[in-house]
Amino acid sequence: MTKRTKQIWLIVGILFVAFNLRPAIMAVGPLVPLIREDTGVSNSFAGMLTTIPLLSFAVFSLVAPKLSIRFGISITIFAALLTLFIGIILRSLEVIPALLIGTILIGTGIAICNVLLPSIIKLTFPYRIGIMTSLYTAAMGIFASLSAGISVPLAEEVGLGWSNALAVWGIIALLAMFFWIPQMRSDKGASSQQTSNATPRSIWKEPLAWYVTLFMGFQSFLFYNVIAWLPNVLHSLGLTLTLAGWMMFWMQILSIPGNFAVPIIASKTKNEKPIVAAVCSLYLVSFSGLLLTTNPTLVIIFVLVLGFAQGMAFSLALTLLGLRAPTPEDSSRLSGMAQSFGYLVASVGPVLMGTLYDLFQTWQPFLITLFAVNIVIFTFGWRAGEDRHVFEEKRSPAKEA
Repeated sequence: MTKRTKQIWLIVGILFVAFNLRPAIMAVGPLVPLIREDTGVSNSFAGMLTTIPLLSFAVFSLVAPKLSIRFGISITIFAALLTLFIGIILRSLEVIPALLIGTILIGTGIAICNVLLPSIIKLTFPYRIGIMTSLYTAAMGIFASLSAGISVPLAEEVGLGWSNALAVWGIIALLAMFFWIPQMRSDKGASSQQTSNATPRSIWKEPLAWYVTLFMGFQSFLFYNVIAWLPNVLHSLGLTLTLAGWMMFWMQILSIPGNFAVPIIASKTKNEKPIVAAVCSLYLVSFSGLLLTTNPTLVIIFVLVLGFAQGMAFSLALTLLGLRAPTPEDSSRLSGMAQSFGYLVASVGPVLMGTLYDLFQTWQPFLITLFAVNIVIFTFGWRAGEDRHVFEEKRSPAKEA
């Protein structure tokens, strides 16, 4: 196999892994009413189907770098895809214990792939981090929108039912495993390279790592709160529930250009501070507009602006995992730290915002809180956007020598 052919297989493999990082989660929300009607579970239990994967992200994001060093990064990704596939099948069995266990396995598989993809891009495409991150974040966005949009039609119009509509996404996991098989032959060299570059210094003691982590954490907090509660906010502003649901779909679609553009721009700029400023400016416009108007046309415009901003923020957070780390192994550790803490913060958000609504019986505190979170995102993003690496002080004497 020629070098070019190997690269093509790797790019296809990365894209198919990326295809799997959102559908198994995004497909659940629209199907919750059907799941509750069929199984008789409570609203709180149905909410766990979204919360459990986030908690799995928080736990297994820390484990993923160690697994990749022990077994090799490509073998670990393949095992994560297999775990995801088994979880999808278990979740579709219409048995409550299997529903829970399958959801945990889905979160575990996605968490490991989430962490290791930036690392493998850093390892195999060190001078193409921007374009490769653009490709895989755009792939994630496309399939996130697709899964949210076709889940109910698959269940009701095609007649698959909720369980088979969820099981469909196992086909994508199988395809990803097939396209990933060629990568496992190169694991030995990749693993040894990572180990040779390892540093004993703890990533958790690096200030820059915390800036990246907190940027990732609070943009995740904002994203998952919007996913959980924005339809209710839009309904309170005068939109029908049907239109509010469609706005969630189009918001995801509008995130794709931001997903694709930001990593390319970030890889070509001296630092990422202007991108942070642009993202937070768009958030500012969106949340201010939703706070100040009930005009349906303006509300729709502000939601679309929000979608574009979210796509930019998410792809920038992933790009920083590669740009702020000097080696693939450091990128893996930084990714594990940032995504573990990030999804832990995100898992708290929807419950906290729901409590705020219960207390005040209005969505204004929700929007004000997200407005304030935007300031936090800007603060940490500005520092994370500086052109330097984690462990830079420790490594600088060797560079000077």
